[in-house]
Amino acid sequence: MEEKILEAVIAAVKSLYNADVKATELSLSKTKKEFEGDLTLVVFPLLKISHQKPEDTAEAIGSYLKQNCAEVSDYNVIKGFLNLSLNQTCWVDTLLQIDSTNNFGFKPVTDNSPLYMVEYSSPNTNKPLHLGHLRNNLLGYSLSKILEANGYKVVKTNIVNDRGIHICKSMLAWLKHGNGATPESTGIKGDHLVGDYYVAFDKDYKAQIKELMDGGMSEDDAKANAPIIKEAQEMLRKWEAGDAEVRALWQKMNTWVYAGFDETYRRMGVGFDKIYYESDTYLVGKKKVEEGLEKGIFYRRADGSVWADLTKDGLDEKLLLRSDGTSVYMTQDIGTATLRFSDYNIDKMIYVVGNEQNYHFQVLSLLLDKLGFSFGKDLVHFSYGMVELPEGKMKSREGTVVDSDDLMDEMVNTATQISKELGKLDGLSEKEVADTCEMIGMGALKYFLLKVDPRKNMVFNPKESIDFNGNTGSFIQYTHARIKSVLRKAEESGINIGTLDKNLQLSDKESGLVQTLASFPSVVEQAGVEYSPSQIANYTYDLVKQYNQFYHDFQILKEENEALRDFRLVLSRNVAKVIKSAMGLLGISVPEKM
Repeated sequence: MEEKILEAVIAAVKSLYNADVKATELSLSKTKKEFEGDLTLVVFPLLKISHQKPEDTAEAIGSYLKQNCAEVSDYNVIKGFLNLSLNQTCWVDTLLQIDSTNNFGFKPVTDNSPLYMVEYSSPNTNKPLHLGHLRNNLLGYSLSKILEANGYKVVKTNIVNDRGIHICKSMLAWLKHGNGATPESTGIKGDHLVGDYYVAFDKDYKAQIKELMDGGMSEDDAKANAPIIKEAQEMLRKWEAGDAEVRALWQKMNTWVYAGFDETYRRMGVGFDKIYYESDTYLVGKKKVEEGLEKGIFYRRADGSVWADLTKDGLDEKLLLRSDGTSVYMTQDIGTATLRFSDYNIDKMIYVVGNEQNYHFQVLSLLLDKLGFSFGKDLVHFSYGMVELPEGKMKSREGTVVDSDDLMDEMVNTATQISKELGKLDGLSEKEVADTCEMIGMGALKYFLLKVDPRKNMVFNPKESIDFNGNTGSFIQYTHARIKSVLRKAEESGINIGTLDKNLQLSDKESGLVQTLASFPSVVEQAGVEYSPSQIANYTYDLVKQYNQFYHDFQILKEENEALRDFRLVLSRNVAKVIKSAMGLLGISVPEKM
């Protein structure tokens, strides 16, 4: 519908002012509730063409549209805003078009579609995934789905931080305290087991620091000279030298962690097309740094460390190789980027990483560009805010993080308890109850984390996330189940929906719902442009809120006017269709019954 109106506006400008204007130069949006009309055209961009006052320009275009565009029944002008009222027949036509369109709102992916790579998750193999990882994974997966819906090819990728001093800390603590413990012998999930030893290392380290400080050493010297940190550093040097014993232990403990990660990813509903490992990429990165050193892009200091001088670019100097030859994160990211662009002909690289790494990606972009990679300047850092609990920040070393697995269990248990109390599960089989509660709990968790603008920090409160009447995944899921129940009852009653009457007189709530449905494609497009899953979440909530107001005010199955009843059934069917599609972009399933 909006496309037709835009075409008519373009024709109006040509006829009235003998000028050409592109659709991208026009601003057409839903009319605000306080004004009369369905769509509003902002005429200010056209004043340089019309050479008239805003009101006169809007009046001229409105008059033209009323006379020459069958879709426009009337108009009114408020300063530089042209409010257009559309004919009733438009809404039935629009609904029929939505109803007949497969994958409504989504653009097809073709052989010529640009290829986007989205990196998310990026876990360390010394601890399980926690609440912060949950937001990262859900944002990355949802962004991938939104980009696919916009017609892009997408490669979902993960870089696993499987090497480095933090990994050696868990390994060393296991050697000291593990007594041969395995996930099988302890019954502890592999990533949790390894994470326990990361916490154990920190406990030993702090005890040794205190002992050295009690002996008169400064805190900085104590941290540098504690025996356990020196052992960890030596283990890292052995790992990089290929020591067989250290490598075997590393491989064994990482295998435990990967099995645990896979289980967590499955429950989250996320996945990857390609996984890279820092143990493979860091050597490629070191080679690229050495090439840059030879070309004079980087320089070596007296202690043997290699640096990039970015002061002329308004930044500082950046360490790339330590004095002992070991690499840093930046070196590894250079190597990973090199491998990715040799594996795939990527048009756009998007890193889903928290905003505490903003500077890191500024530097990475510059370094890749200096090394001659054409993709360097165009990489996108999808920077998102941190997620905290009402109690405050979490610390992995101290074991105060909220594990993803524990949180997902809590969410499903809470969903089960609340759903049973409210009678939402009555009449369902035992399996249906289990599946539905998993869907509700995970839907509540995902929606709560995704409905917030990703750039903002947020506080996650599990108790607020499951509410069947608020801006929650549960409310949206329940509405979908309610609509499906209405449609089942219609089918059981033998109602056969006939050809819709295009001359039906619709209420504002009905035409408003059609208009909201019709805006779904533009919402999907805008969410892709701005990399913002929250736009999908908030659109879906608005749609559901509108539908529930309609459902409360109007009869559907008991409507005596069959033509109106059929329209409302088709309207309900398509609201359910769009809810399912929109929630799917967020990685959220919706139940058929509830």
